[in-house]
Amino acid sequence: MNQTDDLLIESHAAQPASLRIAVVTETFPPEVNGVAMTLGHIVEGLVRRGHAIQLIRPRQKLENAMPKLNGIEEIISPGVPVPTYSELRFGLPSKRLLIKLWSARRPDIVHVVTEGPLGWSAVAAARKLQLPLTSSFHTNFQSYTQHYGLSLFKTPIENYLRKLHNRTQATMVPTRALMVDLQNRGYTNVKLLSRGVAAEQFSPCKRSQSLRSSWGVTEDDLVVLLVGRLAKEKNVGLVITAFRAIQRVRPSAKLIFVGDGPMRQSLQASCPDAVFAGVQKGEDLATHYASGDLFLFSSLTETYGNVVPEALASGLAVVSYACAAANELIHSGVNGMLVPVNDEIEFIIKAVGVANDPQTMATLKQAAAPSVAHLNWDAIFDSFEGHLRRAVESGCAGFHLSAKASHGPVINRASA
Repeated sequence: MNQTDDLLIESHAAQPASLRIAVVTETFPPEVNGVAMTLGHIVEGLVRRGHAIQLIRPRQKLENAMPKLNGIEEIISPGVPVPTYSELRFGLPSKRLLIKLWSARRPDIVHVVTEGPLGWSAVAAARKLQLPLTSSFHTNFQSYTQHYGLSLFKTPIENYLRKLHNRTQATMVPTRALMVDLQNRGYTNVKLLSRGVAAEQFSPCKRSQSLRSSWGVTEDDLVVLLVGRLAKEKNVGLVITAFRAIQRVRPSAKLIFVGDGPMRQSLQASCPDAVFAGVQKGEDLATHYASGDLFLFSSLTETYGNVVPEALASGLAVVSYACAAANELIHSGVNGMLVPVNDEIEFIIKAVGVANDPQTMATLKQAAAPSVAHLNWDAIFDSFEGHLRRAVESGCAGFHLSAKASHGPVINRASA
């Protein structure tokens, strides 16, 4: 054996072993929401890196539209429609099914993405089998209660979410602010996992005058854009109020809604002059983004808000509350405008100010795309893979929780 052979052996030995990862989720592409799209990117990246993915999810409404998933083993669990979100289904409790599945062939680690009954079952099954276990915190479900007349359930939901996540070795969150918030609320082992943005997809160069013409606007007219689910928790009403104020100084301005949801019918009735483009994907979505000018983001329930970096990457002037992704990505007055949380008057003032100041508009738009150019998905894959490997390496020790952190007696994997 010569020196070259020695180097080849050392190089091969240095390569980390691939993982068999069981991913449990209630949502996955082609469903259109932040959780599904983020998870889709991560799973695709893991498969490209040679990891084996076992995807466990309920059968969804768009099942017939779902593409073949190369390199992914799919396990379909029973499910029921999610109230007020008929596009999705909750996975039903499936602890026995998962124990049988994972006893026959053990994954290296289980990662729970959503916190429904299926997610709870996955946590219980993984602990029963002493499998390394991590989770993601994607949605502030407890914050949704005020929008649907369910305020009495806020505390029980918060307790449920905290208990579920504290039974895992790591809970991954997209922003530092959310890390601190969850830690203050009694969550343990909270880790940062940011989000990427596909710069090759979202770009100012995707701007289309033909699309703008179909909206009835010229190149000089102002297009105000909202992308996302048309639902109460997204605070869509404030965007409409701000747009009406903009119209008083820019009468030819046009409001474009990209997305769908339970409020669409009522919004179409109250905003007959707006354009409702429906759900857009891929290159069509990128073209819709880049063909706008001003992006208004008024949601206060986001853990991240993927639409903010997508709008920035598309070269839009963004006005947003100073929370979630916007608070981490926007330097107010440089690449966008931030507004103090819950200050609706200031939100409207900032929106009108940008809309009526061509120089400010041009400055923000020019700085937007370069400001998120560093958010590449490869760095996110590295981070996610690192969290998984550390959980695998920590083994049983990773499940020891303090009585204070778990709000109860000490729990370990053997007693789960």
